[in-house]
Amino acid sequence: MSRLRFALALAALVALSTALIACGEESGNSDENPKAVAEKATLSGIESADVELTLEIKASGKEGGDLEASVTGPFQGEGGGANPQLDMDVEVSGKIDGDDVDFDGGLVLLPNSAYVNYEGTEYEVDPTTFSFVESALNQAQQQGNGEGNSAGATACQEAAADVDLASFIGNLENEGSVDVGGTATTKLSGDLDLSGAIDSLTELTEDPACSAQLGATGAVPSPAELAEAEGELGKSLKTAHLELYVGDDDIVRRIVAELAIEPKDKGDGPSRVDVNFDLTLNGVNEEQEISTPETAKPLTDLFLKLGINPLELAGALQGGEGLGGVLEGLGDAAAGGEASSPSGDGGRQAYLKCIGEVTTAAGLQKCTALLN
Repeated sequence: MSRLRFALALAALVALSTALIACGEESGNSDENPKAVAEKATLSGIESADVELTLEIKASGKEGGDLEASVTGPFQGEGGGANPQLDMDVEVSGKIDGDDVDFDGGLVLLPNSAYVNYEGTEYEVDPTTFSFVESALNQAQQQGNGEGNSAGATACQEAAADVDLASFIGNLENEGSVDVGGTATTKLSGDLDLSGAIDSLTELTEDPACSAQLGATGAVPSPAELAEAEGELGKSLKTAHLELYVGDDDIVRRIVAELAIEPKDKGDGPSRVDVNFDLTLNGVNEEQEISTPETAKPLTDLFLKLGINPLELAGALQGGEGLGGVLEGLGDAAAGGEASSPSGDGGRQAYLKCIGEVTTAAGLQKCTALLN
């Protein structure tokens, strides 16, 4: 798996998470029954926040490896089913399948523009590409709502917010009041209830609105596949500790998970996998500052650098392959290295001039032909 594909896939998953979680006096319910706190805990009502997400994976034994990833930055909901504004930075490092991983990038999304950061350089998404991406996102939203408007995203958000978080955790304990980013919360701890978690995920995948939303990231697992995953994990899961930090408004401010997996049939794979996940939401429902980068190169420069054919990217978006398919294509292109331009610098300049004026897919195809 290439560095770019893995990082983009991770970013996609996080973008999906922030889309699903689209406010009070603060003292922490240190004396309340932990089950009562968990039953009221929710991810509903989050319109903005500053996200801090870290993921650490360590595989021991044969074909072992390690990975450290983080996604940080603010998002601000726009209301009315519109896509949120966000400014997310992604860092990934470690070793996967014997290959070193070292990625540093990001994404800025504004109402009418977007910017991609790759290896320290900002690239501005041109209007044509932005319209293709925006159209694909809106299409995914509308698939969840028969009226053909953007309420599909809201419907999925509401479905996800209604998930009973208490069903995820067994052996609950109330560990008292803990400050999270200036907000007093009640810390709950316990063990993962695998059956409850799989049941909740199954309900989401069967929900019409969420099926469309999750489908935008690639294949949606079937109930049978989730049931199989439950069976395999049930045999291999050694420890699964969870922590929830719940504000007085019942909104979850932090989720921590520590998992240890020891596969029964190790084969040529790792003998143990340890996973540490930590998601913190600071400044919930406070105004977030999201600004346009001061300097940026055209996105076409990145296309040329990675050897990406923008026509294929647009086709994937319009053809309904989902975000997962698009990221797969981007990763394959990145693995190929620099693009070759048989027509030389003159063809490159003609391409850049052409794509700056194009407004249709047919016009995009003519621009791409200039590189051949």
